[in-house]
Amino acid sequence: MEFQFKNEYKFEDLLNIMEILRGKNGCPWDREQTHSSIRNSLVEETYEAVEAIDLNNREMLCEELGDVLLQVVFHAQIAKENGEFDINAVADGICKKLVVRHPHVFGDTSVNNSDDVIRNWDAIKYQTKKYDSLREQLDGVSKALPSLIRAQKLQKRADNAGKLTDEMFSLDLGDPALTAYARELFSLANKARLEKIDLEEALSKYNAQLTEQF
Repeated sequence: MEFQFKNEYKFEDLLNIMEILRGKNGCPWDREQTHSSIRNSLVEETYEAVEAIDLNNREMLCEELGDVLLQVVFHAQIAKENGEFDINAVADGICKKLVVRHPHVFGDTSVNNSDDVIRNWDAIKYQTKKYDSLREQLDGVSKALPSLIRAQKLQKRADNAGKLTDEMFSLDLGDPALTAYARELFSLANKARLEKIDLEEALSKYNAQLTEQF
């Protein structure tokens, strides 16, 4: 596969470069990678992009978004080689999702504010994913999320279903100390959620200020 050096590259060039790197005469390391082996890279690059946002560093954000995009293209190329899907299928999927979940833009639905948009988004999401029970809704919250973020998302789904019960705040982990701290954190996460506070973000900002000050 031929490669043309340019002063400015486009998205199609990135796809071409990745295909070359994964090709017969490409990079040995890149050819060896799998979805699992580069899993953590996707997480790390995403957090670095988030850090750029927190720092309000636009130059850094541009670079870090490129690293995140690389991970998307990397996974898509691996999937293409495995006969699973390709980058066009990725783009097609997210385009269809955006159109379906914005009926106030691409359909006849009327909304008054952002809260209406979120309610519609959640309702459409549950409908398209065909959730038949609270268990299925809770299972739909990614297990790879940080625990505080996941707790608040689980609480939101249970609350929306009218099933955020006292039992959820009194589970027993088998270890008294572990159980006590877990219950306290879970309750605190719910309190913050009701006050529209992202607890993970709050603690992250506190840690950042702590390290800067001391």
